[in-house]
Amino acid sequence: MARAENLITTVSTKGQVILPKTVCQRREWKAGTRLIVEKNPDCVLQRQAPAFALTQADDVFSTLPFNGEPKTLEEMEAGILAEARRSHDRD
Repeated sequence: MARAENLITTVSTKGQVILPKTVCQRREWKAGTRLIVEKNPDCVLQRQAPAFALTQADDVFSTLPFNGEPKTLEEMEAGILAEARRSHDRD
């Protein structure tokens, strides 16, 4: 197993830390990359933040407007097939 490379940086008077260039290059972190900072008892972990916030299905589906009775799976599949055929015939 390869030995981890020790790099040293300094905390500024504003509490800012500059990551060594080699770390940013290896992780492909460019200027403006958002990082999540996790505090642990004996260390601080930084990892890239996801591009989009994590959501639950109810958060997304509840925003879709629909009035009427719920559709069955067969009705949904038939609607998808009909739209695919309509879209294909249009091209």
